[in-house]
Parts: sequence; C-alpha cells; structure tokens
Amino acid sequence: MQDIEPYYNWESLYNSAEDELSPFYGREYSEFEYVNTIYNYYIHPQWDYIGSPTLYIKILFADYIQGYAIIEMIGEWNDAINNDIMFLKREVADLLIAEGINKFILIGENVLNFHVSDDSYYEEWFNDVEDGWIVALNFREHVIIEMERGNIDYYLGMGGELDTVEWRTYNPMQLFERIEKVLTKRLN
Repeated sequence: MQDIEPYYNWESLYNSAEDELSPFYGREYSEFEYVNTIYNYYIHPQWDYIGSPTLYIKILFADYIQGYAIIEMIGEWNDAINNDIMFLKREVADLLIAEGINKFILIGENVLNFHVSDDSYYEEWFNDVEDGWIVALNFREHVIIEMERGNIDYYLGMGGELDTVEWRTYNPMQLFERIEKVLTKRLN
C-alpha cells in the first residue's frame, strides 16, 4: 500500500496544500517519512488524513467557479465502526460546500471495502449540494454492491459508465464535463 500514490499529474494545475480555500491548506508532505497506516500497512505520505483510521483522501482538483471537486480515496470506508462518512462530510465536504463546491467526484478504485451504518450523513450531504451531485467513480464491484445494500446509491451517482471511466486520460475540466454528461443523460 505504501507504493500507491495519489494521482499527481494534475499537481501543476492544482495543489490542495496551496489552495487557501482547501481543508488541507498549508500542509507539508514528506516523500520519505511514512507515518500514516491503514491496519498496520503504511500508506504513501501524500494521502491526507481526515480523522478516520482507515480512510484517507486527496483532493486532486477543485474549481470554485464551476463548483466541483475531484477527490481520490484509499483504504476501507467503514461507517459501521469508524463513521468514516462523518469525517468525510464534516472535515472535507462541509468546508468545500461553504466555498461553493456542490459537485463531488469521488474516485474509489483504491477503496478496498465498504461497511454501511445508516444513511444520515449521506442524506445531509445530498441535501446540502441542492442543484449539485455526488458521484462514486470507478469503485470496485463488491464496494458498489455494499453501497447499494445500504441504499447509499440513492445519494451517490454510481454504476454503469461510472464504473469504467478512464479518468486519468482527461484533464479535470474534461472529466467534469464527461461526468456531467453521463448524469444529464440519466436524468433525461
């Protein structure tokens, strides 16, 4: 797990540690000192701690004019024990929403498991974005199945085309436009 880095090809376009509106503004990262772990496995030091012992993230891009953020995730999303959705909502989403973000692209190919509790924070987040949306992009099949069992799919756009987007081939604006197109097609 220590070799899995957050996607860095957009770093010249956006860096959350340099964004004054980001929850991670001013953070300093080491390339050599590994301190964060998920179940005793060290993870790359570029991942951001949000309060959960099992789920880490990286804001890859935020556009406050268009109102969207792209967030990559790693670890186990465990609402049953750690209430990870609370950390994600309170420590990240709420702060971005306050700055005008109402569209969230959550990249989950490195989310290894999901354990549901209840949907209260998902419902709150869904209601907070009003005209926006929250998308689960490229989550693993068994994770999506667990989210669907917990009825989380009511609040997050997921499945279908959203499971196989080659997102690294796009720049952030192209990815946003692609996701918005998929969601618009679903609504029509």
